[in-house]
Amino acid sequence: MTATRSITQKGLLADGRRLLRLALRLDSVVTGVNGLAYLALAGPVDDLLGLDAGPGRVLGAFLLVYAAAVWAISVPARPHRHAVTAVVEANLLWTILSVVAVALGWFSLNTAGGVWAVLQAIVVAGFAALQYTAQRRAR
Repeated sequence: MTATRSITQKGLLADGRRLLRLALRLDSVVTGVNGLAYLALAGPVDDLLGLDAGPGRVLGAFLLVYAAAVWAISVPARPHRHAVTAVVEANLLWTILSVVAVALGWFSLNTAGGVWAVLQAIVVAGFAALQYTAQRRAR
């Protein structure tokens, strides 16, 4: 009970700016690791998920650039409101496009790839929700 109280009243969840920076950085790290995996392991990812190596590498490079941008947005003590809004909206767009890509078979993913894409969409939607909530608390 005391640990929960200190987290919510005095700690991480009480300080919206601190939570926002953490949410952005967590998003950046997870996205960057994912991007590195798509780049460095394009062949095995193709075998495992059915994502062709070419599009996988392009996706990996995009994710690394996006991760760097999100990290840069998290650096100031008070992240710029419009930049954070752009990250939240980009994450929501990614979520929607991931589900649509699976539903329409845009990348010819196998079953594991489809499940992976939907799971990633859920995680990215979670980042968007956390970032949105933290940004509102930071005002």
